[in-house]
Amino acid sequence: MGRAGRRLCIYSLGHFWMDFSCALLMFSRLSGTGEWALCALLYNFCAFSLQMPVGLLADRTGWNGRTAALGCGLAALGWALAAFPAAAAVTAGLGNACFHVGGGIQALSEKGERAGPLGIFVAPGALGICLGTALRDSVPGGAAVAGLLLLTWVFGRMDGRTQQVPLSSPDRKQVGALACLFLVVALRSYQGMAFPWKTGGWAFGVVCAVALGKAAGGFLGDRMGMTRAASLSLGLSAVCFFLSDYPLAGTAAVFLFNMTMPITLWAAARLLPGGKGFAFGTLTFALFLGFLPVWLGWPALPGGGAGYAAGTLCSLGLLALGLRWGGL
Repeated sequence: MGRAGRRLCIYSLGHFWMDFSCALLMFSRLSGTGEWALCALLYNFCAFSLQMPVGLLADRTGWNGRTAALGCGLAALGWALAAFPAAAAVTAGLGNACFHVGGGIQALSEKGERAGPLGIFVAPGALGICLGTALRDSVPGGAAVAGLLLLTWVFGRMDGRTQQVPLSSPDRKQVGALACLFLVVALRSYQGMAFPWKTGGWAFGVVCAVALGKAAGGFLGDRMGMTRAASLSLGLSAVCFFLSDYPLAGTAAVFLFNMTMPITLWAAARLLPGGKGFAFGTLTFALFLGFLPVWLGWPALPGGGAGYAAGTLCSLGLLALGLRWGGL
């Protein structure tokens, strides 16, 4: 394994620990307070929406490692502020945003800017959230903080500075392509938040399917082209959703559905070559918008598996259109 591979492994492990630690904080310290609903909103807003301004700053400085280190330090500070739930949620959310921007830019810049490394980077997050939630009564907060402080030191010493490229204004087709990608991510977030298989005996299997799908999607896109990979994965996913009364089919649908996540992130970065962090943050803002209906108590997609299949085919149409308009 070369230097770039080792760096990607470290960032990916850091992604797992960041999401694990933040989930542990939210569900072990903040979920039992009277401010829980507000904390959930504040955390998700800071973690996802603030990646846009953080991304703009990171694009200008080029310091990926230091941005990730700042994120780990802020997440550790969030634990110290646990007696003040809203402040802890904001601080941890901002830390999560900084880490994701630093790590995301680095992954987008590895191996000739291919989607495979990006898929490897984003995949461990789902496992971190799942285990952080499940082990909220078993893992001491001190262990989470110690890991975050170690990562702060590690990323602070890493030479992850990327070459700065001027951010040019996108033309009309590129704006349309970005809008399509934005809608794809918002719809995927809403569907993912409402998946019925996220609870019960199949919950961990579904989380593994999410992580493996994200990891595999980037490599499939690099190998056969982004449009063909998206068509294959989302087309098969829609078929599996029709059969989602069977847990294996539902789990396969989730695996295939998540394969397009690194593809959308890669495409946005290619449309804004001088603004990888901003592109990353734009799509994570779409994730936040997909979270809002669930937070507000809106129902899941109607029609059961057929509704999820229809949403998946809608995502396929938007993604294919975005890739075509973007010339990707």
